[in-house]
Amino acid sequence: MTKPGFGWLVLYLAALSPVRLPAQQAADHVALGITAEEAHDLKTALQHYDAALSQDSTNYEANWRGAITLLTLGEQLGDTGKNPERDSLYQQAERYAGRAAASNPAGADGHFALAASIGRTSLTMGKKARIRRAAVIRSEALRAIALNPQHDGAYHILGRWNAEIMRISGLGRFFAKSFLGAGIFNQASWGKAIYNMEKAVQLDPGRIYHHLELAEIYAERKRPADAKTQLHLVDSLPEREVMDSAYKREAVAMRRRLDKR
Repeated sequence: MTKPGFGWLVLYLAALSPVRLPAQQAADHVALGITAEEAHDLKTALQHYDAALSQDSTNYEANWRGAITLLTLGEQLGDTGKNPERDSLYQQAERYAGRAAASNPAGADGHFALAASIGRTSLTMGKKARIRRAAVIRSEALRAIALNPQHDGAYHILGRWNAEIMRISGLGRFFAKSFLGAGIFNQASWGKAIYNMEKAVQLDPGRIYHHLELAEIYAERKRPADAKTQLHLVDSLPEREVMDSAYKREAVAMRRRLDKR
C-alpha cells in the first residue's frame, strides 16, 4: 500500500484559507466607481475611487470624480450651520480636485471640480476668505469652458458666481474692492448670471439643479413668471441625480413663496 502524499493537506489548508480575488487595476476601480455612482451608491463609489488613488494618487478621473462624489456627500448634510463632517468632506474634495487639475491641466472636468470644490468649501468660511477665493472659482470655471465649451456644469458655476457677487450688499462690495483688492467683482452682473445659467440649461435641459438655480435668479430679478416656468420644469423632470429629490422640495417651497407675493 502506498503512503499518502501531502497533496490532501495542501487541499485541506486551501479550503480553510479565504479566497483572494485578483488585485484590480486603478482603471477597474474607476469603472466600478462610476457604476456605483449611477446606482446612487456614493459611499461605494468613493471607496472605489480611493482604491484607485491608493494605487496612483495622480489618477485624473479618480481624483475629479472622487471630488464631485465628496461634494455631493457633503451637500447631503446641508449647507447651514456648523458641521465638521461636511466641512471635512468639502476640504477633501478640494484636495482631490486640485490633484486632478494638476495631473491633467488640459482636462475640463478637473478644473470644473476644482471650481466647484473651492466654491463649496468657501461656503463654510468667513466673508474675507470667501472674497479672496472668488477669483479662483471664476478662473477655474472659465478654464473648464475654454477646454470644453459644452461643459454645462462650468456654466452653472459661472452663473451662480455672478449671482452670489451681485447679492453682496453695496457696502460689502465696497469693502471687498477697497481692502481686499477684489476688483474682479466689477466683472459680475445679473445679466451674466442669467446668461450663464440659461446656457447651462440649454446644454443639459434634463438637469434639475440648473432649472432650480435659474428660477431663483429670475425670482430675484422680479421675473416671477419665468421663475415659475423653471419650477414647473423641475416638477416634470425625472430624478436623475442623488440630490434631485431635495431640489424638487426646494422648488415646491420657492413656488409657494412666489405665489404669496
